[in-house]
Amino acid sequence: MRSQAAAYVLLPLAALCWAGNHIVARAGSGHVPPASLGVARWIVVGLLVSLLGWTHIRADWPQIKSHLGVLTFLGVTGGAIFGTLQFVALQYTTALNMGVVGSVAPAFIVAASWLLFGDRLGPLQLVGVLISLVGVLAIVSQLDPTRLASFSFNAGDVMIIVNMVFWAVYCACLKLRPPIHPMSFLLAVAAVSAVANIPFAAWEYAVDFRLQPTALTAGAILYAALFTSVLAYVTWNRGIDLVGAPRASAFLHTIPLFSAVLATTLLGEALMLYHVVGFVLILGGVTLAARPSRQQIAPAALRDRSA
Repeated sequence: MRSQAAAYVLLPLAALCWAGNHIVARAGSGHVPPASLGVARWIVVGLLVSLLGWTHIRADWPQIKSHLGVLTFLGVTGGAIFGTLQFVALQYTTALNMGVVGSVAPAFIVAASWLLFGDRLGPLQLVGVLISLVGVLAIVSQLDPTRLASFSFNAGDVMIIVNMVFWAVYCACLKLRPPIHPMSFLLAVAAVSAVANIPFAAWEYAVDFRLQPTALTAGAILYAALFTSVLAYVTWNRGIDLVGAPRASAFLHTIPLFSAVLATTLLGEALMLYHVVGFVLILGGVTLAARPSRQQIAPAALRDRSA
């Protein structure tokens, strides 16, 4: 998993996990309290990671303590806020709006990477991001421009935009992550996220919006912990390590693609022409966006020769 080619597997895998999370979140809307789910989810993640990666965590403990500020910042932005606010937003917005509004994430990541660290995409990569965005719009509009013309914002859409800002900052700032094992990093994110969600979970409990002992609740917690958190975060973070946040951002446009695939295979929805058109555009655009520019190829070649 040290080759940049591995990013073509890791980043779509993370997107697939998040696409499934949208379906789970919509199914639990109004039934599973988001902050309480967040606390339970991150506790499960912390326990699982501690069991699987205790050797690495113990070895990395001095680094974790010395970089506590950076780890707390990344845990708050990429775990506590992003993970929980996504579930909150899905209680107030539609699937169409989620697809349209959420598609701004790559642009936000590119902007955050440039503003904070001076990273930027090459012309061909920018074209790839734009092509994949057109593919997203083809799916969510069903090739009917009037659907986009009648698009309107609601409170959930504003939450999505705010959430994408936090996610963009998290992705851009991953380069500040200390040199620790992925399991150690995920444990730090899980601990910060669980603690940060406790006050909001307490408020949910006070207003009688509580976790119920149902199969839907258990399924939402387990999926959010195992797939949305452990698998998705590990693969996404590693993908960014390999190709950088700006290039990795285009893969977020595959989430609507995977959502459509899951809907047609698991929910029995029909495969339509707009799905096919969107798939082709998204895959083509992401392929272009993930290609290294000439400026990125040269340093990589030097590293390979010196290795």
